[in-house]
Amino acid sequence: MAKKDSSGKAANQSYWGGVFQRLGKNRLAVVALVVLIIMTLACFIVPLVSPYSMVQTNTDSGDQPPNATHWFGTDKIGRDLFTRLFYGGRISLGVALAVTGIQAFLGVVLGSLAGFYGGIVDAIISRLGDIFYSFPLMMMAITLVNILPGSSVFKLVVTLTVLMWPGIARIVRGQILTLREQEYMEACEALGISDFKRIFRHLLPNVLAYVIVYATMGMASAILVETSLSFLGMGIAPPTPTWGNMINEARNLLVIINKWWIWVPPSICIFVTVMCFNLLGDGLRDAIDPKMQR
Repeated sequence: MAKKDSSGKAANQSYWGGVFQRLGKNRLAVVALVVLIIMTLACFIVPLVSPYSMVQTNTDSGDQPPNATHWFGTDKIGRDLFTRLFYGGRISLGVALAVTGIQAFLGVVLGSLAGFYGGIVDAIISRLGDIFYSFPLMMMAITLVNILPGSSVFKLVVTLTVLMWPGIARIVRGQILTLREQEYMEACEALGISDFKRIFRHLLPNVLAYVIVYATMGMASAILVETSLSFLGMGIAPPTPTWGNMINEARNLLVIINKWWIWVPPSICIFVTVMCFNLLGDGLRDAIDPKMQR
């Protein structure tokens, strides 16, 4: 067992061990994490075990409300909405994960270079980020998805990545600017350690926690933008379902009033998923904050 100091805490507890211990005390964050795990597993398992295909149609059973055969009802051409809901979640979560991963990579690399070298490198990268920040997100997203070539998934991932990387880059740049003045970095320079090793071996591990927090909240933002574009008909193209294009028919007042089963389940999934990512991000931020260790 780990030895404990006078305050009762493990004396040799690792940094991440302390983070997860504090995160475990945040009930909302733990519940959010459990819900996200269940949601993700359901999105991958349900389409595999469902007797219906996501594109299987049956016009004789179109617009059915929830029943014993179709738990979440069917759409106007008879497709099973229960199967499409979770397959759509797989697409929405997959796109959000891809966007977050790529933008985190770009943000970390560019933010590290800007913070470490400063000067003209910092000026170019910072002004580039300011340019992307100066345009309304949805306006630029709508423009890019309409002019970029390729499949709808590719266009959506590229568009969201291009527009959302400056956030992580700014966080990494700010942390690197502070850390590069520390004594251990002066020692690295005196020992002749290369810039690459100083950045990626000695600086980045110290900002990784902040990147994880921002990326967690970035997942929520990516899901909201993707669903918004798909709702407007500019995201993932049918018949591939996403939560956004599943509620596209809710633009019709008759559907909103008389066919609630078409738009309520995906709307609830969007709300719950985004809320859970935000709660988890808040919990991670509190657990990582050094002030919380006092």
